[in-house]
Amino acid sequence: MEERYPQEAATLQELLAIMREHDLESLRVRLGDAIYELQRASDGQADGAPRRYSEEPAAPAASAEPDANVSKVLAPLTGVFYRASSPDAAPFVEVGHRVSPGDVLCVLEAMKLFNEIQSDESGTIARIVPENGELVSQGEELFWIQR
Repeated sequence: MEERYPQEAATLQELLAIMREHDLESLRVRLGDAIYELQRASDGQADGAPRRYSEEPAAPAASAEPDANVSKVLAPLTGVFYRASSPDAAPFVEVGHRVSPGDVLCVLEAMKLFNEIQSDESGTIARIVPENGELVSQGEELFWIQR
């Protein structure tokens, strides 16, 4: 695979390193139109056969797209999404919370650095897209804020 798909091989190696670093049992990441899903084998090692799926366009759900009064907060970098500053701390925000510019929404961990993601505008959190502990890629949606 490394000869035919060097970029994909590098991506998979990076994802495996993230799994090991965070001791994750499984990892599912969407990069563009591809979805990578890695799972630990029964012996505790990362599965040697990651699966790659092409995402099929889904029928639009009732709440799949925000209305004109909703802005999306996008990930400024690739990292692990955390809703709180530590596992025992309360989340920075919940759906329905009012936020103002400068309020911390979450942290993204990249290369052992925790980057606070702040709101750029006032509004109400309408949706939290990723799950806590999920790897997100730069440009992916993190939050919807209703203005």
